[in-house]
Amino acid sequence: MLRKTVSVLLVTTSLSLATFAPPAHAGDGGAVAAGIFGGLAAGTLLGIAATTPRYGPPPPMYVGCYWTHGQPYWDGYGWVYPRVRVCE
Repeated sequence: MLRKTVSVLLVTTSLSLATFAPPAHAGDGGAVAAGIFGGLAAGTLLGIAATTPRYGPPPPMYVGCYWTHGQPYWDGYGWVYPRVRVCE
């Protein structure tokens, strides 16, 4: 939800800035090209920042413990493969 909101705000801001920007004139020393290049670079960085996944802190680890499959058994309907926590 937040990504969509930020994306909409960025698009509307960039469109409004492009609408009210002064017209480009030939022979201005490459200022237009520099502006376009800078805008593309900034847009790329914002796009990367918006799509990078954020992960919370890692879960607490138990020393020497892990999960594995236990001994399978038949429960009358099918085979059940229980998960078993093993601590060493």
